[in-house]
Amino acid sequence: MPERYGPWDRVYDLFRRWQRNGTWARIVDQLQAQADAKGLITWDVNVDSTVCRAHQHAAGASKRGICKRSRPVALPSNRPTTVSDVPEAG
Repeated sequence: MPERYGPWDRVYDLFRRWQRNGTWARIVDQLQAQADAKGLITWDVNVDSTVCRAHQHAAGASKRGICKRSRPVALPSNRPTTVSDVPEAG
């Protein structure tokens, strides 16, 4: 960072403030409007209809042949039981 801009953390703070309050978005919008008025921007749209699919196992599909019991079992809670936690008989 050139010294004329001051300490880097102050420059970063100013950058983030401008980012949060929309200053950068307004600058870009204004520059685009000026360039568009001068005919410097071509507004072409390109739509890509390519489809890319992952293998079923990569997508989280259930796997056949794997027993659910082989997965780790959650341990019971270690929380002490109080009188209010005990269900009433009856």
